Amino acid sequence: MQIKVLGCSGGIGGHLRTTSMLVDDDILIDAGTGVGDLTMDALMKIDHILITHSHLDHIGFIPLLIDTVMGFRTEPITVHATNETLETLRKHIFNWKVWPDFNMIPNVTQPFLLYHEVELGKTLNFSGRKFTPIPANHVVPAIGYHVEGSAHSLIFTGDTTVCEALWLAANKIKNLKYLIIETAFSNSELELAKLSKHLCPSMLVSELEKLDSALHQLPIEVFITHLKPGEAETIMQEIADCQLELPILPLENGQVFNL
Repeated sequence: MQIKVLGCSGGIGGHLRTTSMLVDDDILIDAGTGVGDLTMDALMKIDHILITHSHLDHIGFIPLLIDTVMGFRTEPITVHATNETLETLRKHIFNWKVWPDFNMIPNVTQPFLLYHEVELGKTLNFSGRKFTPIPANHVVPAIGYHVEGSAHSLIFTGDTTVCEALWLAANKIKNLKYLIIETAFSNSELELAKLSKHLCPSMLVSELEKLDSALHQLPIEVFITHLKPGEAETIMQEIADCQLELPILPLENGQVFNL
């Protein structure tokens, strides 16, 4: 299984794209502005979209993606998310006011868009590729994903703040190799990070201390996502100043993980 980062920024501008990852050629994890860089041929191959939460930087290109490919596909695209996130999409996006309801087009028996509710701890299996929703803690209902390949596992936290349940889940994954975790703000914005339920470097350090390396078979590599535009250098320097034993690098557009 191959995971390619399409977008990983907390904003836009220039080369910056918001959150999305392409798994092989047919699955998206989140659908931020990074999806817009895919070719028409690549867009046509996407069958499933796994969503962490309902914020626009993670779902914004779902409507445009479906609208672009719907006339060329014979099968619908399935959006997988929690019940709360699916309800938000139904009520506030695919509602005929913001965008047409593709769950009813061309008709209710053969729509272009299907919804599938996911549950924490219940694994989705796509031809042997396993995705398990794991806990996250954000201002709207949110989850992360444990992605399990044949050799290694990856955790993508999505947007989260302090979350004990996340680390309980992470410490059960013996072959965990990659952790993609957000740090949206610098330490000077600690109160804003708490209010918006994101992380800053001081909070990140406290959270990473809950990752018990003795429980894992592999050295774990940590990648930081959702860095706010203009603050990435400051945030990464503050993380480096903490001198953690784990290797920690910023996530980058185009980066590839093989599991």
